[in-house]
Amino acid sequence: MSVRAGVMGVGLAVIACLSVGCGDNSPTVDPQEDQAPGPPGGNEFPTEPPPGSSTDGGTLPPEEDGGTTPDDGGTPDAGPTPIPDGGEPPGAGPWPVDATLDYTRTFGVGTPQSVGIDEGLNVWLLDGYRIGVLRPGDKAPTWTSGVGQARQPFGPDSLATGSTVICGGEAGRAYVGYRANEMKRAPGIEQRSYIPGPGEDFYTPERYAEYQKGDLDAVRLQADGKVALEEHLWRTVKSSNEGKQLGIHNTNDFHYEEDRSVLNCARVTRGRDRGDLYITTNHGVTRIQGLTYNSHRHPGWYLYENGSEWGSLQCPYMHGLGIAPNGDVLVANEQMLGVLVPSDKLEDWDREFTWEGPTPWSFKSFNEVLNGQATDDYWRAFEQVSSGRYYLGSAEYGVWAMTPKSRSTGNWSKLAGLPTDRIQALKATDDGALYIGTNGQGLWRLEKDGTTLAPVKEVAGQRVLQLVYEPTVTPAMLLVLTDRGLTVLRGP
Repeated sequence: MSVRAGVMGVGLAVIACLSVGCGDNSPTVDPQEDQAPGPPGGNEFPTEPPPGSSTDGGTLPPEEDGGTTPDDGGTPDAGPTPIPDGGEPPGAGPWPVDATLDYTRTFGVGTPQSVGIDEGLNVWLLDGYRIGVLRPGDKAPTWTSGVGQARQPFGPDSLATGSTVICGGEAGRAYVGYRANEMKRAPGIEQRSYIPGPGEDFYTPERYAEYQKGDLDAVRLQADGKVALEEHLWRTVKSSNEGKQLGIHNTNDFHYEEDRSVLNCARVTRGRDRGDLYITTNHGVTRIQGLTYNSHRHPGWYLYENGSEWGSLQCPYMHGLGIAPNGDVLVANEQMLGVLVPSDKLEDWDREFTWEGPTPWSFKSFNEVLNGQATDDYWRAFEQVSSGRYYLGSAEYGVWAMTPKSRSTGNWSKLAGLPTDRIQALKATDDGALYIGTNGQGLWRLEKDGTTLAPVKEVAGQRVLQLVYEPTVTPAMLLVLTDRGLTVLRGP
């Protein structure tokens, strides 16, 4: 079991888990550090609610549960891709419409680690230090090396320890995620994630430089097909960060550097929020519009040990990320999962009032059928199919179907029939199916009935790395990235 914790100190009395809520991203609990009252300098922290409080960001007792159903709240249902004003349905787009096409063989894309597609239908590829772009009409991708955080060799003392994922944005733009080591505690500083600025107590240039590590680059496609850095993301929505080009850090107080490693990303492809990007990190989920971000939300819970009145807020690494058909944001860290209802304002994203407020949780809980709350479930994917049923994929425990009973409890059942419990990716498609990417047994398809399951033998590779869905063309595109390369399915 791996439990990660953060510090709760004194400060605001109402908000339960604002973006400074989990101050320690280390993989294990340090009792001395995680019960500290807060950093020097009088920075505000949410006041920790008493156990069982309905504002503590955890689950409610059954008798207090409001009983929200999947239909309560949420953004308006985006539904299928709308027909444009001209009355014509979406076109096929610039790519072949073969039901199955191996892009590694056809276009020579190789075996990248991550794939994305932008609004202009350029296909983006990430391979370590290299970024590749396959433009409509190209016979092969054009590769560029050493851009942004990859301009230095990867390592613990560099800008990043490695690259992680790539996601398309508006036409000609992509976002590239990187990882960095967790912050270390410095002398005189109670929280590992706290970084003093110039002129402040305990400031050092070395610690201040930690702001530049990891995070997210926005890159731009050039006329020759190569890629250039547009910006290392730093713009946010609140005055604490104004003018400070320091990468992604806590929106409400730039002193806290918690989102250092980007683990997953997803672009909203339709509906009111089309074009928004979400990234999950070592700490939570951050929302991005263009070059502006607001961090972060996490379905945390409090761990009380040895009779202490101070609980440590648990916020493990977050890999699971999906966009529901109605635009809700589905997130799952190693222990908990949640469904967030985004408002139309980016500045609302980090306003945490649990079940209320402008960006409430409509569901927030854990799989009590599988493990206790303090035990990692290793969630890697979270999707909702057109029937309304949710599915979660675990790196160790298979695929689980979940239908909420209330806003903090669900009916859970494990999907039978898969040859492995090692799941890497899930993707719901407009035909009602769920595609399941395994780690070792290839790609599988679960039909709309929720029981019929079969392997997708046309896709080469045993380890599925990523599934990306592009429904804005007809037939829709499902990009399947495996250890053997990239295959595109048309029509799911």
